[in-house]
Amino acid sequence: MQKILVVEDDVKIARFIELELQHEGFEVQAVHDGRTGLERALGEAFDLIVLDIMLPGLNGMEVCRRIRLNSEIPIIMLTAKDDTMDKVMGLDFGADDYMTKPFAIEELLARIRRIFRKAPATNTVPANTFISGNLKIDYNQYTASYNENAIELTKTEFDLLHYLAENRNIALSREQILDKVWGYDYFGETKIVDVYIRYLRSKIDDQFKTKFIHTVRGVGYLFKDEDHK
Repeated sequence: MQKILVVEDDVKIARFIELELQHEGFEVQAVHDGRTGLERALGEAFDLIVLDIMLPGLNGMEVCRRIRLNSEIPIIMLTAKDDTMDKVMGLDFGADDYMTKPFAIEELLARIRRIFRKAPATNTVPANTFISGNLKIDYNQYTASYNENAIELTKTEFDLLHYLAENRNIALSREQILDKVWGYDYFGETKIVDVYIRYLRSKIDDQFKTKFIHTVRGVGYLFKDEDHK
């Protein structure tokens, strides 16, 4: 049984989410402040965390940041308002997805199912390693490096890099990338693709003074081999 931690200071909302998730067959724990949420997240084994931003004790952004120092557990952040900066900050701190309150419980359940459908892929062992110049992507180890320097990537960043690399020299639309990396039932906008492309560029292209990821105006993005610039 998959185990979910709900960190939400509104007791009624937390209880509602807890009951709905239990009805769907998940094991659920709910806590109502950031410090307790962080302690539970780091001290127990969970498969996913639903994390509110506005929390007493320690806000959700900081909880997410500290969890990411130790764990890649999937995190869905809840924002109190439709604020793009909140969403971008949440993603910057390592959240896998976000939802704006108020939300339909069916949408939250769909996003949780999407994350769990993707989870087995992390245990799938592709039989090859991708190499382009000094860039190496090891699908067996789920790691990437440039000239033997490790590139620290989140799961979503790695999935995005993997998809771009396996379709090297092919222009991919934002919709194609969104469907492949985030899943066909992802409810967010395609601009999340642009956000994660920026993350990859900062960690690879900018960091190592090369250019793998190219923008194709009016289409989307294209990964070019280092020796085909």
